[in-house]
Amino acid sequence: MSIQIVPQEALADGKKSASHIAPLLFANLKTLYQHRAARLRKLAEDSPLDGYLNFAASLCDAQQRVVDAQPLSVDLSAELADAAGNPPLDCRLMPRSTYWLSLLDALIAELKPTASPTVALVLERLAHAPNLQREMMATRLLNQNFKQVPADQAPFIWAALSMYWAQMAAQLRGVGRADYGNNRQFCPVCGSVPVAGVITLGTINGLRYLHCNLCESQWHVVRAKCSNCESMDNLHYWSLHEELAADEEQSSEQALASEQGLVGRQTVVKAETCDDCGGYLKMIYQDKDPQAECVADDLATLLLDDRVEDKGFSRSSINPFLFPSS
Repeated sequence: MSIQIVPQEALADGKKSASHIAPLLFANLKTLYQHRAARLRKLAEDSPLDGYLNFAASLCDAQQRVVDAQPLSVDLSAELADAAGNPPLDCRLMPRSTYWLSLLDALIAELKPTASPTVALVLERLAHAPNLQREMMATRLLNQNFKQVPADQAPFIWAALSMYWAQMAAQLRGVGRADYGNNRQFCPVCGSVPVAGVITLGTINGLRYLHCNLCESQWHVVRAKCSNCESMDNLHYWSLHEELAADEEQSSEQALASEQGLVGRQTVVKAETCDDCGGYLKMIYQDKDPQAECVADDLATLLLDDRVEDKGFSRSSINPFLFPSS
């Protein structure tokens, strides 16, 4: 299946989606970065990665302040009309306005006063880089040419791009509609890749949504199939607490994978691996911890990535604080 954005005027018949399951969820930008920062600091308390998690938290705090101070107001009707089956905010095709550069400058200004000497040097280089150079780095990141962008500057550039795309996504005047098609592993709003999957709580309890690493939208992908290649066979689930392969998930949206071991069902983060495509994606189980947050919990469990990659699997997602070097 794929998801399209349907303008409100096209919903005159009162049908708001092809299913009772909401295919698409947009981020709440009033609390998104604030909640992420709090979760990062909580996870840092007992983590060997505490230094980097706290750095990421400070960046999220700055993002929240910038978004609050510089809200975006934009009419996206032309983009919706021209999408022609592509994501309406396609990150590789959509022309960027200079607004994202103002977000980057504001982010640098917010971070500078409390930055460590090492981070301050990086911010200084970014602040004085010509806009053409910054635009080139942005284009390379959005096209996943990560090796062509300095690793120390990439998180700041992406943070500004993400604020830009997340605010545009929030401006979409329409709802998601599920249609049959391919490329479910890519965000239907902007075409970027997920950070991880989230097993949800509340009125959508037990459903799986993939969380976009750029525009922060979430889109529904049924469980019991690989999020990368859609295979329904040879799926296994791994956690930091156990060296195990779980049984495949049941087809029911409410069912969890049955897992062996002492802690099994209490694990907040698991890696779903697929023997068919050789990929893996982490799953964040909010029913095990309602405060779990996709970006934060993914970043805090890098040891799980190491163990799964040692078994020969390749990550099919990207965390905005940790871009691949190759």
